[in-house]
Amino acid sequence: MCKTILLTGATDGIGLATAKMLASKGHHLLIHGRNAEKLMQVENQLKQLPNVGTIECYLADFSDLADVKAMAKKIQLLHTSLDVIINNAGVFKVDQPMTKEGLDVRFVVNTIAPYLLTKQLLPMMGTESRVINLSSAAQSAVEIDALLGNTQLSAMDAYAQSKLAITMWTAHLAKLLGESGPVIIAVNPGSMLASKMVQEGFGVAGGDINIGANILTKLALEEQFSTHSGEYFDNDSGRFSAPHPDGDNHQKMEQLMTALNVMVQAQ
Repeated sequence: MCKTILLTGATDGIGLATAKMLASKGHHLLIHGRNAEKLMQVENQLKQLPNVGTIECYLADFSDLADVKAMAKKIQLLHTSLDVIINNAGVFKVDQPMTKEGLDVRFVVNTIAPYLLTKQLLPMMGTESRVINLSSAAQSAVEIDALLGNTQLSAMDAYAQSKLAITMWTAHLAKLLGESGPVIIAVNPGSMLASKMVQEGFGVAGGDINIGANILTKLALEEQFSTHSGEYFDNDSGRFSAPHPDGDNHQKMEQLMTALNVMVQAQ
């Protein structure tokens, strides 16, 4: 059955590998990137694959929340329903760590933008739909002041906090929507895979990128995962597991969600 799937960060690494897998299965694929030339190149690559379905391109800079909202509105204009969102776009090491609004770009791209995008597109999604959020084995306690841009962090600290934050809002949104919303799952696709992020951040080649693409494809499509909304899948161990302990801390969850909701409502 052909599904309409939105995949962010589709021009590199795990995103590109996942785009190739999904496109070759004949799905209607909405691919996102922030570089128009690279996005066009990926579109052309995908269209050469056997059994490829329809490919659409969406250009947006996820460090700019207004851009994210505009992209969501464009999708809503062109589609009445959406089966899957894979929130894959992410950053680690960047030349300019703060946005023009004074926010940490790692939090904006890795946590806030996917939350805003998902919230905007939820009305298009049913109980059979899925949202797959890219987390990481690197998770650390979220500093709300850092999320709000009041404290500057190292690249590793900001990345790890942003990944716990997306894992936390995954659990919160799944609980809030209950059986009336889509299945929402956070996933560590695999540690130290051969992505641009790993190569630039750690200076190593990394493992087989298809390890990550395979689990994203499975989580998006396979029935066995339909009863795990709100959970965190660790692909290093190959099973659902507990995130960082703060992920189950009710008080810290409420603090995070209050901050996130204020930030997205301002858009």
